[in-house]
Amino acid sequence: MDITERELADPWEGVLTAPARGSDVGVLVLAGSSGRIERERARILAQQGFTALAIRWFGGPGQSPGICEVPLEIFTAAVDFLQLDGAQRIGILGTSKGAEAALLTAVRDPRVDVAIALSPTSRVWCNVGPGHDGAHYPYRSSWTWQERPLPFVPMDDSWIPSESGSGPVAIRGWYELSERTFAHSLPTAEIPVEEARADLVLVAGGDDAMWPSLHFAEQLAQRRRSAGATVRLIARADAGHRPRLPGESPASASPHFKYGGTPEADVLLGKAAWPHILDVLGGEDHGPDGGRLSAAPVQRGDDVEPEGGA
Repeated sequence: MDITERELADPWEGVLTAPARGSDVGVLVLAGSSGRIERERARILAQQGFTALAIRWFGGPGQSPGICEVPLEIFTAAVDFLQLDGAQRIGILGTSKGAEAALLTAVRDPRVDVAIALSPTSRVWCNVGPGHDGAHYPYRSSWTWQERPLPFVPMDDSWIPSESGSGPVAIRGWYELSERTFAHSLPTAEIPVEEARADLVLVAGGDDAMWPSLHFAEQLAQRRRSAGATVRLIARADAGHRPRLPGESPASASPHFKYGGTPEADVLLGKAAWPHILDVLGGEDHGPDGGRLSAAPVQRGDDVEPEGGA
C-alpha cells in the first residue's frame, strides 16, 4: 500500500504517516521510556490502512526532560490533531510507560475509541528521570491532568539488583518491592480502566524483566470484567517486555536493562496480538482470527479464548 509521511515540529516533534488514499481511523503511537518517535511502527500501521501519528512526548523542545509530571493534555492535543486531519475513529497504541499514558488518556478523553497497551502497568508510577527543574528527587508523579499531579506509587530505593557487575539489570523486582513497601499508595494510584469507553487490548509477557506486566494486565482485565466492560488480553508466558509486531525490526540489546523473554517468544506474542489490534482498530478485512498465531496457554481475556502452545 502506498503511504505518505510528513514530519512535524510543532506542537511536538513527530511524524504523521498515512495511506495515500487516506483513512478515517487515526492512531496515536507512543514509545515508552526510550523517548523515541515510533516511526517504524507508524509506517506499519499506515500500510494496514490507518493514519498513524507518532510523537515525542518527553525530552523534546519545551517538554520535561524525563517522564516527570508530563501533562496528559499532550495526548488529548494529539487526539485533536488526528480529528482535524479527518479521523473519525481514534486509537492510542502505547508501550510500557507509553501504555500507561494511553490508558490514562482513554480514561479521561471519551473521544478515544481504542486503547492498545503493550507491556502495561495497572497503576500510576513515579517519575522516570528529571522534571523541568532538572531534579530526579523527591519522587513525583509521572503525569498531571489539569495541572494537578496524579496519585502515584514511589520507588523503594533500598532495592538491590540480584545481578553483580556492571552489565544490564532486571528491575522487575524493584517494582515488586515498591508495591509491597508502598501498599498504602496502591488504591489511589490504580488506573480506573473500567471508566474508559474505549475498547481495550492488553498485550503482555510473563517473563517481562522490567516490571510484572502480565500481572498488571490481569489486574486491568479484572477491573474491566468487574464493570461489565470488554477487554482483550493476549499473553505469552515466555515473552518479555518488548513484544514485536509483524514487520518490525529486531530490538537491540540494552547495556542497562534486561527485558526478559526471547526474540522468538517476543515475535510470537506480537503475531498473536496483531490480528486483534487490527480488528479493534477497524481495519479492512482484518477479522480477529485472520492470520492468528497461537500463543502459549496463559490467557483468559473476555474476547480471547485460551490458546494452544506454540
